[in-house]
Amino acid sequence: MSELKERLRTDLTTAMKARDQVRVSTIRMALSAINTEEVAGEQHRELTDDEVVTVLGRESKKRRESAEAFDGAGRTELAERERAEQLVLADYLPAQLSDDDLTAIVAAAIAETGAQGPKQMGAVMKVVQPKVAGQADGRRVSGEVKRQLSGS
Repeated sequence: MSELKERLRTDLTTAMKARDQVRVSTIRMALSAINTEEVAGEQHRELTDDEVVTVLGRESKKRRESAEAFDGAGRTELAERERAEQLVLADYLPAQLSDDDLTAIVAAAIAETGAQGPKQMGAVMKVVQPKVAGQADGRRVSGEVKRQLSGS
């Protein structure tokens, strides 16, 4: 079993004892998503820590998008719940890259690929994504690539 999955299980027990309902429900949801991923397809297998991080990142993104949707609909109490769940998931994700680090990684990728305009964004993204996996939101990465390729 991956270390991260084992940590989630241990933290679930701790949260249950502390009666922390938000943490309990969020960790249960995360473990459920991980288990679903493990049994998907023809072969059942244990996920690696990197794959668990990918699943948790996807779940965190869902929470952020849901919070934005609830805010737009005027449902602030539901938006706050989604944000609280996202904060719990953030405890298990790698630290996010700073803006300066992301800018440097994108600049290096542009130099490496020789990209010279927005039409070559895909080539730059192919180089950047593996370097920032789990450490920066895709929307943030693509925004920085667009900004640098458009020269602004």
